[in-house]
Amino acid sequence: MAVKRDYYEVLGVGRQASPDELKRAFRKIAMDSHPDRYPDDMEAHARFKEASEAYSVLSDPERRRSYDMFGHAAAGAAGPAVDFTDMPFADIFDTFFGGGIGARGRRERSNRGDDLRYDLTITFEEAFTGVEKQIDVTRPFTCDRCAGSGAEPGSGQETCPGCGGSGQIRRAAQSFFGQVVTTAICPTCAGAGRILKNPCTQCRGQGRVQKTKRLAVKIPAGVDSGSQIRISGEGEAGVRGGSAGDLYVVLRVKAHMELARHDQDVIFELRVNMVQAALGDRIQIPTLEGPVEIAIPAGTQNGQSFRLQGRGMPDVRGGRRGDQYVVVQVVIPKDLDPEQKALLRKVGGLTGKPEKVPKSFFDKLRNAISLD
Repeated sequence: MAVKRDYYEVLGVGRQASPDELKRAFRKIAMDSHPDRYPDDMEAHARFKEASEAYSVLSDPERRRSYDMFGHAAAGAAGPAVDFTDMPFADIFDTFFGGGIGARGRRERSNRGDDLRYDLTITFEEAFTGVEKQIDVTRPFTCDRCAGSGAEPGSGQETCPGCGGSGQIRRAAQSFFGQVVTTAICPTCAGAGRILKNPCTQCRGQGRVQKTKRLAVKIPAGVDSGSQIRISGEGEAGVRGGSAGDLYVVLRVKAHMELARHDQDVIFELRVNMVQAALGDRIQIPTLEGPVEIAIPAGTQNGQSFRLQGRGMPDVRGGRRGDQYVVVQVVIPKDLDPEQKALLRKVGGLTGKPEKVPKSFFDKLRNAISLD
């Protein structure tokens, strides 16, 4: 079991440190190690937890007196130390360095509403042309009856009867070391020190109500799966006059029946037979803008690709369009009659030694995107 360090040593102060010196010491450590500021630094989390335990004991006169006399055993007997790890960084400074809940209660702050996510599926063609979609979003809106205050119109707030407006309650308990007084946030007012006289009948004191709103989402040409569109102010309504959050529309583009996509380029796999590959042909293929006819030259190899410049997807940032690549797949027949086999043997005898086959488009693509 690890031995606890001396609380004064943890905070870096002397044993005669004043309450203000303790505050300043804890504030400095909180600035350098609070989990809100350093979410991935486990060592900082441990330093802050150790400092919050030390400060919670030394900032309480009764617990400090017991600790000075009997050490950690007395502090533990007086009740568990307060762990501020889960308290938001801003709240620590409101509570301990901005007047404190013991003086006037916690200051009620306006809080920005949460951001929301909406998943939207569009077609491949809509991603090419751009489109406007209507979506219905259900979220908390500011209550129009109380304007977000939570109080019935004409009513207001009053001092919390549970804590007398201090925002905290004190409990006295007898221990082996004498009477120990502990403090906790008032459960009636959640530390605010004030409560509503008459809660709003529409939102039941919450200040927000659930509603559904229809929004028009303009989707630019060239988007891809995973693209996000931010709609400012269409997230959850804020609390106590805070601004609304934002809505993020996350797109999923359906696959096309014939075309594939790689970044801004479009790929079509063209299947031809041996005769077409050997002698050449003119073949109609699909593109994003309709069918076009292309010429396959004689001697086309399996995996060979042809580029149709500017026939790909638009650049959502306004740059040039991608290209369309036509990748040839030569289909070798499986079932041949004797006459066909004889003809192929004859052709094979006339062609001589086969030439080296160049890398196919797909081989190059795999190398480019490191799939091999």
